[in-house]
Amino acid sequence: MGAINEHKRRIKEHLDEINDAIDFGMEKKPVTIGFHTSACASEILELYLHKMNLISVGKMIKHNWFERPQYGQKIAPLIDRKLPVVFPDKEKIYDLIHSIEENRDVLIYGKATKSNVEVVIKKFSELKNILKEKLSDLGEEIE
Repeated sequence: MGAINEHKRRIKEHLDEINDAIDFGMEKKPVTIGFHTSACASEILELYLHKMNLISVGKMIKHNWFERPQYGQKIAPLIDRKLPVVFPDKEKIYDLIHSIEENRDVLIYGKATKSNVEVVIKKFSELKNILKEKLSDLGEEIE
């Protein structure tokens, strides 16, 4: 259970940073929002998949696996090649993470707008609520 507790510790740290940035003024902290929402999304998904016994404890999910597939793409999306698992609401969860990742680089490296930041916060909040409920159903609580 050490890995589960380590995930929970990292999730708490990411959530603390996100909440602090929101309190400070999210449009003033786009780098913090971009980095921590992206990292926390992967971390929460990892925790959920560990609890579902769909991935081994040592398996890491990388944020860059969530590049949105192109329409008509002939090969499977990177996330499906790297993580061939099936779970409830997978498409909705992946879509939310795709949205976070689409804005990540703009927030971290580019000229982020308030709209970019708001989209990421909204999508991350939705993702967190979905996975928080699923984890709760499995007897695991996160902040």
